[in-house]
Amino acid sequence: MVTLILYSAQDLCQAMHISEHCLVEIVENGIVEPTGQSLVDWSFDTEAFALVRRAIRLQRDLELDWAATALALNLLSEVDKLRIENDYLKQRLGRLEVTKVKLL
Repeated sequence: MVTLILYSAQDLCQAMHISEHCLVEIVENGIVEPTGQSLVDWSFDTEAFALVRRAIRLQRDLELDWAATALALNLLSEVDKLRIENDYLKQRLGRLEVTKVKLL
């Protein structure tokens, strides 16, 4: 059984020590997408919770605006995907090299 944990906008703001205005900016810049129509109805899952935490840390540490933070997060996500793909391709190449040696 999978338990889904959801956080309200108020819970998220309190946990991250940010204002509701800040959360609205995060959402407007596409960093996370809440469920619900308005701020009082918004809810966020644990993945969004972690992404907001990462966004806040990037924004504060690098002194970025929220648009730049969103871009940085997208680029970091792409880097992660490319690393995974690269590791997979290295494994395949290694298997091909072993097969080639066995055939010789």
